[in-house]
Amino acid sequence: MPELDLDALQNEMTSWRRHLHAHPEFGFEEKATAAFVAAQLREFGLDDVVEGVGGTGVVGTLKRGTGNRAIALRADMDALRITEQGDLPYRSRTPGVMHACGHDGHTTMLLGAAKLLAAEGGFDGTVRFLFQPAEEWGKGALAMLADGLMERFPFDEVYGLHNMPGLAVGQFQTRTGAFMSAEDNFEIVLKGVGGHAARPHSGNEVLVAACALVTSLQTIVSRRLSPADIAVVSVTELLTDGTRNALPGMARILGDARSFRPEVSAEIERQMGIIAQGTAQSYNLGAELHYTREFVPLVNDEALVQEALGAARTALGEANVSVAREPMTGSEDFARFLDHVPGCFAYVGNGEASAPLHNPGFDFNDDGLRHGAAFHAAIVRRRLPVA
Repeated sequence: MPELDLDALQNEMTSWRRHLHAHPEFGFEEKATAAFVAAQLREFGLDDVVEGVGGTGVVGTLKRGTGNRAIALRADMDALRITEQGDLPYRSRTPGVMHACGHDGHTTMLLGAAKLLAAEGGFDGTVRFLFQPAEEWGKGALAMLADGLMERFPFDEVYGLHNMPGLAVGQFQTRTGAFMSAEDNFEIVLKGVGGHAARPHSGNEVLVAACALVTSLQTIVSRRLSPADIAVVSVTELLTDGTRNALPGMARILGDARSFRPEVSAEIERQMGIIAQGTAQSYNLGAELHYTREFVPLVNDEALVQEALGAARTALGEANVSVAREPMTGSEDFARFLDHVPGCFAYVGNGEASAPLHNPGFDFNDDGLRHGAAFHAAIVRRRLPVA
C-alpha cells in the first residue's frame, strides 16, 4: 500500500482539530462532533462505522489480513462548560463551552491514525476506533459499555492518550500499575435553626459548625489514613441559606476525594461520616452525608505498558519516552474500559508553556498531533504484526 504524506496529514489534522475546537459540545451533546468523526471515518474507507453507541459515541472498525485478534484505540470528544478567553481565530463559537482539556486534539490524533492505518495497513487483525462521549463527568464509558460495546465490537486490549501540559511536545510518558486516581464526590448537609444575626443564642445556626467541619475534614488524610496511601480530600463549596443579617439554618459542604485503592476510598467515606456526625452532635445539629463514586482508579497492565513504551520508542524515538515516577491524582473515564480488558493509558506532551488543563486559556498544541497519531499506528502494528 502507498505511504501517506505525513506533512500533508499534519496539515489536515490541524484543520480538523481547529474545526472541532471552534465547535465544542458538552457530554452527551456531541452530535455534530460525532457526525464529523463518522463522516471522516467513512471517507477513509473503514469497514464499518457505527454512530449512536452509548448516546453519541462512534465506533469505527478496520480489518486487515486474517488475524483474529482485535485491539481498541480510544479518544474522548466532549468539551467543558468554561468560557474561552483569548482571541484565537478558531476560538469557541459556542457560548460558555470550550475544549479546555484537549479532547479536540485527542479526537484528531485518533482520526489521523485511522486515516494512516486505512491507507497503509501494516497490521493483521482488527482495530476498533472508539470515540467516546461524556468523559469529563465519568459517564460516557459506562454508557458505551451498557450499550453492548464489548459484545457488539469485541476487542482484547485497549490504549488511550491524553495531552499533558508541562511535558515537551513529542514526549511520551506512562507507568505500570496505578496511573490515575479514583474520584469520589461528597455532600455534607448540616441542619439547625437560623435566626437574626444580632441574636445567635435564639437559634441554632450552622455556619460556625460548617467552618469547623471543613477544617476537620483535612485530618482524614493527615491523621486517619496510612502515610503510605496517596489520597486527597478537597472541600470545593460551602453554601448556606443565610444572608448578611440572618444566620443560616442549613449549610451544604461539597467536594471530592481522590485515592488509588477501593479500601482507601471506603475508609475516607467512613471517617467523613464519623467527623460529620461528631461535629454535628457537638453543635446540637443534624447531619447527612451523601457520598458517590464517580471515577474508578486507572490501573495500567504491566505487560502492555512495556508494549506501549516499545511502540512509542519506535514512533517517537528512545530519547522522547519515559516512565512516570508517580501516579497522578487526576481521574480518567478510560479506567472503565480497563475493568473489562487489559490496556495502557499514556500522556503525550502539550509543551512546557501550555496553559493548565481546564483553564479558560488552554489550547491543544497542534505540533503534537503527528506524534499521537504515530503512536496509535505503532501500537497497532506492534500488537497485530504481519506474519
